[in-house]
Amino acid sequence: MIRTAAVVGTGLIGTSVALALARRGIVVHLLDTDESAVRTASSMGAGVVGRCKEPVDMAVLAVPPARIGVVLAAEQANGLARSYTDVASVKAEPEWDVLQRAVDPTSYIGGHPMAGRERSGPLAACATLFEGRSWVLTPSPTTSRETLNRALELVALCGSVPVLMDSGAHDRAVALVSHTPHVVSALMAARLQHAPDEASQLAGQGLRDVTRIAGGDPRLWGDILEANAGAVADVLGELAEDLTVMVAALRGLATEDADERAQGMTLVADLLDRGNKGRDRIPGKHGTGKPVCIPVRVLIGDQPGELARLLAAAAELEVNVEDMTIDHSPGSVSGLAELMVAPAAAVRTVQWLQEHGWTVQRIPGVGNPPRPGRPPQDDGLTSHAKPAAAGRH
Repeated sequence: MIRTAAVVGTGLIGTSVALALARRGIVVHLLDTDESAVRTASSMGAGVVGRCKEPVDMAVLAVPPARIGVVLAAEQANGLARSYTDVASVKAEPEWDVLQRAVDPTSYIGGHPMAGRERSGPLAACATLFEGRSWVLTPSPTTSRETLNRALELVALCGSVPVLMDSGAHDRAVALVSHTPHVVSALMAARLQHAPDEASQLAGQGLRDVTRIAGGDPRLWGDILEANAGAVADVLGELAEDLTVMVAALRGLATEDADERAQGMTLVADLLDRGNKGRDRIPGKHGTGKPVCIPVRVLIGDQPGELARLLAAAAELEVNVEDMTIDHSPGSVSGLAELMVAPAAAVRTVQWLQEHGWTVQRIPGVGNPPRPGRPPQDDGLTSHAKPAAAGRH
């Protein structure tokens, strides 16, 4: 049973692990060569600064992939813990390094919580970061049963779902679902560096979604990509083939030749359809497919508490919001919140919000009767509330 723990490295992930453990009553010791970071983490309630006099039950190494073997060997020599794990997003290379360097490889198990944020550092950390998320564990052939059990307990304490994998299979999987998406996001964001101002002003939620993760720490991501370069290059190579096909298809659509245009449209449609089918394979809640939902778009003002009032209104109606996004127009004092709800609840959600003073956009393809006493509108909104005061009751 884990009663004491140590976290080596107090960045986003390390501090979040420490916060999650501390709130479950675990005594956490924080170690970091960055004195400012470790003291910040401690001030947030993540634990106490410095080593424990006795070996702790579990140590979490929240350091770059290339440093895991070196740090583990040093901490084992110092007697820091009974068992050790890490939180690096690459597993095969660190595992090999550990097996070469570790004083006792039986007390180590690789780990990777599938959670993160585009911001870094302890101030971006939170105790609930891992709740409901997968946490991969990659036991090596030498990992002891005792170490595996402690790692499973650690995952449970953080509210995550354990997934046991081979380290090589893990790296190939995350190359597809995590590392390559980051590269693609960065490449798209790079197109904006020298874009005309008028183009940037037109940026909407789609572009923000695509480029959000491009805001990650370049040094950290450089380490990650170096450690998993081959697998990421394989996925990017396949993506490059599809991009070549798409470019050729679009060039064909831009010609006057009817045959080339027809062929181009066939290829474009095929690639877009493949994209739809691939996206449908991303698990939704409870591991199921993405639920069929209808967006209810609500204008919200830029005042404190507006979003909380909107969600409270949805809760009062007992409507389950499956997902939510917020789109802010540049220079605007309001934003557009999109609540994804079940089709059966869409119309009554619109009517309820209208009756409580919200400005709600009509649902495409669904009959939306006008607010009582008001004529139908042609601007896509079903209320005349002013944007600056939208959402006020």
